Amino acid sequence: MKPARFGIAILSLLFVLLNMILLNMAAIAQDRVAAALDSLPSIRKIDQVAISPDGTKLVYIVEGELWVTAVTGGTPQPIAVEQKTARDITWSADSRRLAWLTDLPGDKPASQLWAASADGRNPVKVADLKGYAQAPLYSPDGARLAVLFIEDMPRIAGPLQPITPLAGVVGEKIFEQRIAVIDLATKTLTQVTPPEVYVYEYDWMPNSKSWAAIAAHGSGDNNWWIARLYSVDAENGNMREIYKPKWQITEPHVSPDGKSIAFIEGLMSDAGVTGGDVYVVSTTGGGARNLTAGMKASPSSLAWTGSDRIGIVANVDGNSGYASITTAGYGDSSTWNGWTGRELIATTTDASGPSASFSRDGSVSAVVRQAASTAPEVWTGPMGEWKQITHVNSDVKATWGESRNVHWVSGDISVEGWLMLPKDYDPAKKYPLIVSVHGGPSSACMSKWQAGNMGSMAAASLLGWFVLCPNPRGSYGQGEAFTQANIKDFGDGDYRDIMAGVDAMIKQYPIDASWVGIRGHSYGGYMTMWMETQTARFAAAVAGAGLSDWQSYYGLNDIDEWMIPFFGASVYDDPAVYEKSDPIRFVKNVKTPTLILVGDRDGEVPMEQSIEWYHALETMEVPTEMVVYPDEGHVFYKPADARDYSQRMLQWFEEWFAKVKN
Repeated sequence: MKPARFGIAILSLLFVLLNMILLNMAAIAQDRVAAALDSLPSIRKIDQVAISPDGTKLVYIVEGELWVTAVTGGTPQPIAVEQKTARDITWSADSRRLAWLTDLPGDKPASQLWAASADGRNPVKVADLKGYAQAPLYSPDGARLAVLFIEDMPRIAGPLQPITPLAGVVGEKIFEQRIAVIDLATKTLTQVTPPEVYVYEYDWMPNSKSWAAIAAHGSGDNNWWIARLYSVDAENGNMREIYKPKWQITEPHVSPDGKSIAFIEGLMSDAGVTGGDVYVVSTTGGGARNLTAGMKASPSSLAWTGSDRIGIVANVDGNSGYASITTAGYGDSSTWNGWTGRELIATTTDASGPSASFSRDGSVSAVVRQAASTAPEVWTGPMGEWKQITHVNSDVKATWGESRNVHWVSGDISVEGWLMLPKDYDPAKKYPLIVSVHGGPSSACMSKWQAGNMGSMAAASLLGWFVLCPNPRGSYGQGEAFTQANIKDFGDGDYRDIMAGVDAMIKQYPIDASWVGIRGHSYGGYMTMWMETQTARFAAAVAGAGLSDWQSYYGLNDIDEWMIPFFGASVYDDPAVYEKSDPIRFVKNVKTPTLILVGDRDGEVPMEQSIEWYHALETMEVPTEMVVYPDEGHVFYKPADARDYSQRMLQWFEEWFAKVKN
């Protein structure tokens, strides 16, 4: 054989062997990841807890089933109804009745409104609701039940849900969420608020004749960011504007004497993911007073616990804090010590953020308490002095590593986040690090049990990796000024904060700097795309529902109103402020192997944004792969898709870490 041919044969053989090695590595990675995900323990999800106004009884929901018990403890009793899909519990003002919604099976939303005595006995169906319903509330006099209702809605409401594909005349049909009232004596239902107005939240006035409501005209998914506070006549639906906010508002609660409305206002990027300051305004209108201005925390829920006292729950430096403040405000932020409890273990009812249920006088509260390594349970008692009531997850133990609340300095600011350690952590070894950027940007990483959720990183610890979830500027937990610090500055200050965190963790822990990956979903997906245009330090990246091109995004998404508070103008009026934060503008800098994951019916960050990034990376010959999940929205609701999302994400890192090592 001639030398040239011999050389070619050797090269061909080496190429075949290399491919075999890489395929074997991929198979090993797939097996390791699947085993890690399979080993994650399952929990029974506690969906909601609601304490009676008199503070004596407690109702909670475990995976759709209702349970009632005394606040002091005892054996919980189930509330027997056919549909095990209960949600949205509410108590009557006299604590003698409770009500809730159940969802019916089918392709389109349909619900039933049920009521029962305080001990859960004798449940009766109050109404059939063909469409999407939520947030039932008894009138203070107990004669009526109000509910937010979208009649004949073809899908569950909200921008996170899979959007209905466009067909026919666009914009011709808008489904508005209205306040409907059921007369409990006659069981008749009447839709009260105007058909052209979308009501997001509401509360009864003490006279049972009107409501305080947060509402806006037009599309419900898009206009929450410009909603205002109204007084609504419960008989004829007439609306009177009380307050036009500068930012976003949520959590309207009327004082026991009917003179004031408390709410949370602040820069918020997603409805339901709450943070801001606590305000009070007169029910007759006028200027609102900020009760927590300058507080280095982000209130997320509140309740009146007296005519001049409000109980609040807040994100405090990445942890959950509980406080009672008066309508006079909390005083000097440098000396105020009003937290009656500050827990390193997060208290939350769902993945959105911390909350609590209070008795009328605030003497007793109830929370769903959990942490990254502690499965959720119901606790009750005085605020910050709770005792465990349930034991539905007592046999569940975390199999992953410890989570630590970590801090570092970025320029002249202090930044915090959560670091999960590898399972069986050994300081003498070197480990990879995954940076997991939260969505929002107005949100925060907290210590929450997330194993098995879409994008959960608990399995990464089992694979022997560190996971850093940073809370850069723009996040909740350090006050409203910190949350507003990324206005007109996407991808700049928050990029520096995150990279400073990476550097700090590498200095403090045995992390191999060549084994650092980044991932995120939604705003985290945007930051993943942006950061790989700014640095080549990452060995691999996974962008879930990422935003690649602000100009095309503005014209494609269903919720363009959310951008105005952050950028100050539309992309058509001030394209330059968007362009400087645009990943596609810098795409030629990308060298990082990137996996792209997205649902095809995502209205919040449309699939086309991912396609645009995928096409660009392919053109630049950057290793990339894209997976589109049919009939999924911004958040995946099919368990098989959520599992596949997590498995592909972890396999991508596993394979590329192995290639860097070899």
